[in-house]
Amino acid sequence: MVRKSEGSAAPLAVRRRPERPDDVIGQEKIWGPDSPLWALVKADRFTSLLLWGPPGTGKTSLAQVIARASERDVALMSAVQHGVKEIRAQISRSEGLLAIGDKALLIFMDEIHRLNKAQQDILLPALEAGTIKFIGATTENPSFTVNNAILSRTLVFKLESLAVKDLERILVGALQGADSNLPRTDVGTDVIQAIAKAADGDARRALNLLEAVICAAPKDQGAITIESLAAVAPTLNIRYDRDADSHYDLVSAMIKSIRASQPDAAVYYMARMLAGGEDPMFIARRLVIAASEDIGNANPTAQLLAVSCMQAVHAIGMPEARIMLAQAATYLAASPKSNKAYVAINQALVDVEATGALEIPMHLRNAPTKLMREFGYGVGYVYAHDDPSGAQRLGYLPRELAHKSYYEPINSGVEAQLKANLERMKAAGRPATKT
Repeated sequence: MVRKSEGSAAPLAVRRRPERPDDVIGQEKIWGPDSPLWALVKADRFTSLLLWGPPGTGKTSLAQVIARASERDVALMSAVQHGVKEIRAQISRSEGLLAIGDKALLIFMDEIHRLNKAQQDILLPALEAGTIKFIGATTENPSFTVNNAILSRTLVFKLESLAVKDLERILVGALQGADSNLPRTDVGTDVIQAIAKAADGDARRALNLLEAVICAAPKDQGAITIESLAAVAPTLNIRYDRDADSHYDLVSAMIKSIRASQPDAAVYYMARMLAGGEDPMFIARRLVIAASEDIGNANPTAQLLAVSCMQAVHAIGMPEARIMLAQAATYLAASPKSNKAYVAINQALVDVEATGALEIPMHLRNAPTKLMREFGYGVGYVYAHDDPSGAQRLGYLPRELAHKSYYEPINSGVEAQLKANLERMKAAGRPATKT
């Protein structure tokens, strides 16, 4: 069975792992009395689970809670430390338990994405035969890092970064818990809030920071203050992290500067965010959005550059990521602007909401069978590559919306060329004028 670490030498994040289902804080979307996952665990009806989420979101803790609830022997493994030999040994152990009428062993594999294909394949026969129960944990997208054969036999649950309010509850619980083994001291609400915001959704980071600031404080210090926190973690801009409005004000200022073609202001507000400890991936994602919303088809290359920037930031990290972010922001700010794609989809969504599922014109419908063609599906369709003019004369919107025009390109950058091309195509589809 899984046992909670009793040693005070273990990090606070380990000492405060939840033991019971009700101890789990956050992840309400997947864990709770009415959740499908809890129902499966309570009924002991799962074979293989995969917990996917960012660091510090409770994957290992939730797996250990599930293990206790299942009331069976558990093997805690890590792909960093264990390979084929150890996996086979645990499968054999489970076979031995089943042979004497006991429950199958539950294998928990942390960082399963670090197992290569051959190592993952070792699990397949045991999963297929029900020889083991299995829980895997990963920070990487399992679609790319876990074998399809494993995925097809596994229920995947995605854990989200913890909300600030959840981190505050975890920190307060650690201060009040008898098993925390923390020196008795007064930690103000402002410090709790600052740590929770600085932790960026990571409970492990929050608890480690709390433990560090308490243990580093002089014994004669009356209370832990924001200054105490800043002394332990000088790279954190506490003022920025404490002020939730600042988070949104700065990113808003950066985006609006890009929209107004002000590269100097854009990089200034970006620098403010980076100096304040903002996640560079948050900034990169906002640049990708701006590339489509504000630059759009006036310069389609902006979207490619923004996505490339986001991938580079993810791969390289800080401090070098600041260079990619600055390049993307200045390029977006200096690019011609168009929000016409953004306007088009918003107007179309308004009409969809107002009119519901209108009938698709028959000539546009898929007609894979003779019977469907007999009912008029696909009849009258003109293949645009063979007859561009004829294709233009067809109607493409539902009859009730035939008069609508959602995308109205402007004479800006590349979009001017798109506008001219659309006008040529429309002209080609008009009937010839009689003379």
